[in-house]
Amino acid sequence: MRPFLLLCLFLIAAEALPQSGPKKAVFVIVDGIPADVIEKQPTPSLDAIAREGGYVRAYVGGDKGTYSQTPTISAVGYNSLLTGTWVNKHNVWDNAIKAPNYHYWTLFRFFKQQYPHKTCAVFSTWLDNRTRLIGEGLPETDRLRVDYPFDGFELDTLRFPHDRNADYIHRIDEIVTDEAASRLREQAPDLSWVYLEYTDDMGHKFGDSEPFYKAVTLMDDQMGRLWKAIQYRRKTFGEDWQIIITTDHGRDAQTGRNHGGQSDRERLTWIVTNARNLNDHFRKSIPAVVDIMPTLARHLQVSLPKEQAFEIDGIPLTGRLSLTGAGVKKEGGKLTVTWKPAETEGRVKLWLATTNHFEEGRRDLYRLMDEVPVGQGQAVLDVSKLPSGFYKIVLEGRHNQLNRWIVE
Repeated sequence: MRPFLLLCLFLIAAEALPQSGPKKAVFVIVDGIPADVIEKQPTPSLDAIAREGGYVRAYVGGDKGTYSQTPTISAVGYNSLLTGTWVNKHNVWDNAIKAPNYHYWTLFRFFKQQYPHKTCAVFSTWLDNRTRLIGEGLPETDRLRVDYPFDGFELDTLRFPHDRNADYIHRIDEIVTDEAASRLREQAPDLSWVYLEYTDDMGHKFGDSEPFYKAVTLMDDQMGRLWKAIQYRRKTFGEDWQIIITTDHGRDAQTGRNHGGQSDRERLTWIVTNARNLNDHFRKSIPAVVDIMPTLARHLQVSLPKEQAFEIDGIPLTGRLSLTGAGVKKEGGKLTVTWKPAETEGRVKLWLATTNHFEEGRRDLYRLMDEVPVGQGQAVLDVSKLPSGFYKIVLEGRHNQLNRWIVE
């Protein structure tokens, strides 16, 4: 028995070590589950994933009361994740998705431009995620293509007749989950998005109640199927998989039925991941939905061009950082810029633009206003001779950058 036990221990240890093979990533949005609900329901599958990486409370909705305040609405949250930006940039204000600003690229577009030979997939209970948010096939996205699309079933009322209790959505979620698990196991797309809706429907219909909690339990079982497929790929092919699971918004505190506003519970979300090199931004703060995109990009080794990286509002949850927590205040002709140093060595370049041509697909002229040690945590910029009314400030460190606006 002793050799057998030693072999078992070796296999367990090998499974726990970071993988060094091809990098793969999956992100999952399970709709409309506030953190307090996910924390009080049994979620063995999410717990198993978090044991490899972590669980953290997070938020949506942008910076409350500022230029980046963002509605806590589903499609708005999805696009904040996809682009790493708040609504003042990506321009998806509600589920109608009237005029997305495709100048703010999604992770899929960055990925396929840099790695055209690699594959991506969308498994979704809502067709618009692929056709309108990602913008597959549109001239505005350079005719971006998804290699493995699996969605649109909510439009098939013959196969999935729409019932008052939304049981048809659960059936679609099940088919989407099974297809995603199968494709992950067999084809292993390099970048995949899985979206499931049923939890949000139960929240809208029943609020904080047993039907909603049961939907969370069903969701956890679905996550278990995805996780098993990933474990199979890691064990069999030695691939380096990162999975991030989150939600798009919370719910109102009074009934649990509604969302869209800026109450604490509507903004309260969560993140579960198996990522092993989580940094202090994950461990010691409350990250945002916009942090997921640059985290996935870092894992997939996607390089973000400087001009576009300057626009991204999130920062990676893994690996090294230079600075976090930027703030800016204007008094007279001076801008006081502050940040929290994440390292003691290195420098910070402070860039400033007085235009927002980027939103129109044109370039902004950034001025290098100062360069200071990162540990200084503060700089004062003289803008008395510059046009007033609007300032885009970018803090560029060695490992990440932050941006803030002043809108007068």
